[in-house]
Amino acid sequence: MADLVLTTYDWVPEMPRGFVRDLRVRWALEEADLPYRVASTPFRDRKPEHFLHQPFGQVPWLMDGDLSIFESGAILLHLGELSDKLMPADGRGRSDAKEWLFAAIASVEAASQPWSFFMFSGDTEETPMRKFFDSFLEARLKHMETVLAGREWLAGTFSIADILMADVLRLVDRFDGLAAHPACRDYVARATARPAFVKAHADQMAHFAAAD
Repeated sequence: MADLVLTTYDWVPEMPRGFVRDLRVRWALEEADLPYRVASTPFRDRKPEHFLHQPFGQVPWLMDGDLSIFESGAILLHLGELSDKLMPADGRGRSDAKEWLFAAIASVEAASQPWSFFMFSGDTEETPMRKFFDSFLEARLKHMETVLAGREWLAGTFSIADILMADVLRLVDRFDGLAAHPACRDYVARATARPAFVKAHADQMAHFAAAD
């Protein structure tokens, strides 16, 4: 297998470091022990080639030979097909992993991302929109608390679903949003204690710090 090439920004401001979504891909690659290298694309001056790979000018994207894949969820699905360390072996488990991968994006991150924008900006004003997003996220976390209270990992064994869900919940936890949800908090702690996450996180932080 040729080395996989993961492209991320050459630099980002301090606030999002440790949460840029190339981390999800780094984590999966480390879990699977797949050979890869990291390439950079400019953060400040995004070139036409960037938009050829990622039409919204975001990161990451992954090159696997001639195949260019964008969106972290799609990349994780691709990597799940390359390594049995990232997907359960049985059909039911693989289906569960795919369901929870999409649930992390479409149900949980859909609620957590707008909420996190308020938190990153320091906007604490109790506007109707802020209250809506607070309650939207709380409803999603309530359901995840019930799910995670009864299992270690979402699809039985650790999978790409846990990489994505744990990373989504990790951002909520950054702003103490899991304080009333101990099963969610413990799940994040369990996932981020894995050596592959620790290395992926350290590598991302070092990558951006080197460009300061």
